[in-house]
Amino acid sequence: MKNYLFPVYLVTAFLIVYVTAIQASLSTALILFMFSISPIPILWMVYRVLTADVEVTSTFEEKWYEDYTD
Repeated sequence: MKNYLFPVYLVTAFLIVYVTAIQASLSTALILFMFSISPIPILWMVYRVLTADVEVTSTFEEKWYEDYTD
C-alpha cells in the first residue's frame, strides 16, 4: 500500500464508524467525542496527501478531463 493512501483509508474508516454510531444510536458521549476530534484526522490526512512524494508527469491541459478521447 502506498504511504499517502493509508491516511485516506484510516479517515474513511473513522467516518464509517462515526456514521454507524449515529445510525445505531450508540452512546451520545462517544458520538460527541468522535465529532470533537474529527478535525484532527482530517487535517492529518490532508497534510499527508498534500506532502506525499508523488511525481505528476501530466499537465492540466493534457488531462483536464480523463474521459476525453480523440
